[in-house]
Amino acid sequence: QVHLVESGGGLVQAGGSLRLSCQASGQPFNRYAMGWFRQAPGKEREFVAAISRTSEKTAYADSVQGRFTISKENAKSTVYLQMNSLKPEDTAVYYCASVYRLSGISTPTDVDDYVDWGQGTQVTVSS
Repeated sequence: QVHLVESGGGLVQAGGSLRLSCQASGQPFNRYAMGWFRQAPGKEREFVAAISRTSEKTAYADSVQGRFTISKENAKSTVYLQMNSLKPEDTAVYYCASVYRLSGISTPTDVDDYVDWGQGTQVTVSS
């Protein structure tokens, strides 16, 4: 089991930037693909970005492509989500998640693909 703790959320104006971090512990981090998801009030949890365990491959939701960047630092057991050009519709609780993968290029995008989840961090974008 991987324990995940997100940080870096907050209130930002539209057009601004935030960087989310997710610190992992409990298992060798380089064995896990990582994902970021978000959930707005009254909506289902949705995929935002994913990165393979080797960082060789990344995947993004269409709504954030070109604005968000996911990265993984295995030495620090941390995955990041750099969010630029934020929009009010990006407002949500953001969650990181992990799943064990043998493949170095697997980038799961479905909620059900992931096993361990963090507690979430709130991101609010004002217009």
